[in-house]
Amino acid sequence: MKMALWRRKAKQANIIIKDHVLRYVEAKPGQPPEARRWGERALPPGIIHDGKIADRETLAMILDECVDEWKLDGRRVRFVVPDPFVMIRHLPLPAHLSDEDIRGYLFMELGESIPLPFADPVFDYVVAERTNEVLNVLLFAAPEEAVAEYAALLEDAGLRPVAADVSPLCAYRPFFVAGQAAADDHILLVQFDESAVNLSVFHRHLPQFMRHVPLEAPGERTMPIVDPFAEVYKEIERMMSFYSFSIQQGKQQITRLFLTGDHPRLDDLFAVMSERLDVPPERLSRSLDPLPDRYHLAWGLALKEGMADHDR
Repeated sequence: MKMALWRRKAKQANIIIKDHVLRYVEAKPGQPPEARRWGERALPPGIIHDGKIADRETLAMILDECVDEWKLDGRRVRFVVPDPFVMIRHLPLPAHLSDEDIRGYLFMELGESIPLPFADPVFDYVVAERTNEVLNVLLFAAPEEAVAEYAALLEDAGLRPVAADVSPLCAYRPFFVAGQAAADDHILLVQFDESAVNLSVFHRHLPQFMRHVPLEAPGERTMPIVDPFAEVYKEIERMMSFYSFSIQQGKQQITRLFLTGDHPRLDDLFAVMSERLDVPPERLSRSLDPLPDRYHLAWGLALKEGMADHDR
C-alpha cells in the first residue's frame, strides 16, 4: 500500500489513535478551518502499547462504536502515524536533482545508500534548502507495514483513510495559526501526553529532529517517586543543550518553548517547567478555537488543509 504523508483533501474527519485514547475533530472549511464537532473515547490499558496494536479485535470493536456514535460512517479521514514509528531526518542530496526527480531518487536510495532503521518505508519530504551547489531535504518516513495496519483498521470500521501525517507538524500548526511562531524562532515543542512525551525542535517552521520518550504507567512503578517527571525535565534540558552545542555549534539556542498535550496534569507541569527551565513555556492562545489542550493534536491535523502549501 502506497500512501503519501501529505495530500490535500477537503471535508474530512481527523482521527488520533494513541495508546490510551481515540480522539477526533471535524472542521468546517475556512481560513483557518473552524472546529465543528469533536469527541474522545478512552482505551483500556494493553490494547495499544508504544504505538503497536496488541489487541486488534477489541480496538476494532471500540472504533466501530465510535464511528457510530460520532456519525463518521463512510467519511474520509486523516490520521496520525504513531510517534514511535516516525523518523525525521535532514538529508543532503545531489544538487543536480530537479524537483521532479527528488521523489524517484529517494524511492531508489532509501534503505540502500540512505540507511533507515526499518524496511519498506512510506515517506514524504520537504525541500529545506536549495542552491546551485546544495540540495537538502527534510525526510519524514515510517514503516509501511505500521501505516498500512492503521489504515486497514480505519477501513474495516467503514472509514476512508486518505492521508497520514506526523504529530510534530500537527501539534505545531495551531501555534502557527495563532501567530505565536516566527520563522526565526528556535522552538522546542513539548507534547506532554498521558502515555508519552514527544520533543521536537522547529526552525523556519520546519522540524529539525524529534525525540520520543514513553512514560511509565502509574501501575508499573515499583516504588513511590517524589516527582515522576524529573527524568522528563532532564531530557528537555539535555535536548536544549544538544541543539545549542551539537546542532548549532553554540551559535544559536532554543528561544521559545511550546507546551501542549493531553496529560491531565498539564497545568502542574507548566508551573514546574516555568520555575525549572531557562526558557519559559508557552501554551496555545485560546483566541482561535474552543478546544481543550487534549484536542489540539487532532485540531492541528484539521488545519493541514489550510496549511498544505506552507507545509510543502
